[in-house]
Amino acid sequence: MAMIGDAISHSILPGIVLAFLFFGERNAFFMILGAVLFGLLLVFMVEYFTTKINLQNDVSIGFSYTFLFALGIILISLFTGKVDIDTDCVLYGEIGYVPLDTVYIMDTDIGPRSFWITIMVLLSLLILLKIGFKALYITSFDPNYASSIGVPVVLWNYFLMTQVSVVAVTSFESVGAILVISFLVVPPATAYLVTDKIKPLFIGSAVIGVLSSVLGYTLSIWLNVSISASMAVVSGLFFTLALIFSSLKKKRDINKYLSYRE
Repeated sequence: MAMIGDAISHSILPGIVLAFLFFGERNAFFMILGAVLFGLLLVFMVEYFTTKINLQNDVSIGFSYTFLFALGIILISLFTGKVDIDTDCVLYGEIGYVPLDTVYIMDTDIGPRSFWITIMVLLSLLILLKIGFKALYITSFDPNYASSIGVPVVLWNYFLMTQVSVVAVTSFESVGAILVISFLVVPPATAYLVTDKIKPLFIGSAVIGVLSSVLGYTLSIWLNVSISASMAVVSGLFFTLALIFSSLKKKRDINKYLSYRE
């Protein structure tokens, strides 16, 4: 899941660029639509190369997302004069500019556009997670069992990848690909080093993400460096601390087991 999340974060780039080129405007709906289509294209490509061509899964993912990401970079390079998007924006984003792009209702400023888009995506994801949690849980962790009891594994896999695509594209312009990839992978990986229970894993991932954002922003102000990069670095430090804790705990458990046998 970590690698496919990374892959989707890269592969949706040509969808975003083509949406800009085709419609000629910054419309969140068209951006999400283009990104979702290319996210699903990635899933179809990986599925095809794995099942039909008999390539290993990591090889299929590696080829598919690098091809699509490179295509997106070429499109940006060719049309950067016509479209307000560039590789620095795509890779690093700029959270500092988010408050400048606001939404007005009846001449009243109600806040940044990215904030409201993120809130809507969050609410929709919470509703979908509430409805399909059991199916997503079983298809993600034990697809063979899910298939044996009649759960449509492929359908739920496409559903999950669609949600990942939506989350990625709504974050792309503001924070860039690096932070999208980092937050898709590092917080849950960090929480997994500390617990193997699903609810603490969900809560721990969210807490680590929030702390990484707050501390990363503070660090960026202090050092006068990229906000997104600082958040990614802080999340990496949390992972390092969790790795040390997990290693010490494992060593302690082994010593306890050996002393018990003696």
